Amino acid sequence: MVDLSVQIGDLRLKNPIMPASGTFSEDLATMLDINTLGALVTKTITHGIRQGNPTPRVCEVAGSMLNSIGIPSKGVDYFRNVTVPYYQAYDSPLVVSISGNTTDEFAQLCEAVSVPGVAAIEVNISCPNIEEDGKAFAMRPSSTLDVMRKLRAATDLPLWAKLTPNTGETSDVARAAQEGGADALVVCNTMLAMSIDVQSRKPRLGNLMGGLSGPSLKPIALRMAYQCAKAVDIPVIGCGGISTTEDVLEYLIAGASAVQVGTATFINPTAMIRIIAELEAYMVAYNFSKMTDIINSVRDEEAADTVVFMETAP
Repeated sequence: MVDLSVQIGDLRLKNPIMPASGTFSEDLATMLDINTLGALVTKTITHGIRQGNPTPRVCEVAGSMLNSIGIPSKGVDYFRNVTVPYYQAYDSPLVVSISGNTTDEFAQLCEAVSVPGVAAIEVNISCPNIEEDGKAFAMRPSSTLDVMRKLRAATDLPLWAKLTPNTGETSDVARAAQEGGADALVVCNTMLAMSIDVQSRKPRLGNLMGGLSGPSLKPIALRMAYQCAKAVDIPVIGCGGISTTEDVLEYLIAGASAVQVGTATFINPTAMIRIIAELEAYMVAYNFSKMTDIINSVRDEEAADTVVFMETAP
């Protein structure tokens, strides 16, 4: 018998597998036993009702996907009155993902969702900040520190800061999030990208650009998860391009304590259940008794100088 459980701050998860925000809903409960998952992560919500971006919102690219959904939301009242009561029937901890346009809006929403039944709050600071000319909060250490401090003051619940790959200051942003009060980092959101239809010469997304997810993102997100795990003392949750058990193991070996599965669920709604079973089989085959034996087991000593150079090079 192997122990798949992991610790994310004060939360003990039965295994390290959970959905990525925006790829999970109540509908999946008809296809799989969601109590099997380590945690349940809601679609990102905003304070008020939001319609989202113009269509088309999704398109395929080579081996991956672009999306520009625009965070459509039914608002905080719907979340508290409908979503939270629904998930109380399940024992996997509920994590709510939130988004705001300003630091004050973020803090107000954080306080509003701090209700019984919510185990942690994932703060999507990789979304645009209108106070910084539309740049994501997590693009810069200073704006990351500012928003996390305000969020920390707004709730006693664990805060998971979701970072962006659209920055050249990965480790500094990670340290700023920790200093501001984050209990864990989710690394990372989608990468800003674009695709054009050569027949019509029009962008293939209604919002021109969108987020790249799927296998193409994994090497970038994995590198970021590794850098963040080296930079901070809080847990890192890997996210980006995970579709196989081998993908999960790469993140765990690199230093992540858990992972989120996103685009793979669109292709196979039961992908997370398969991964959990295969992860347990891997541990048995390689004589690992507990998940912590795998986490941060990367053999990187000989490459340490190269990693430092890559982090500081222009």
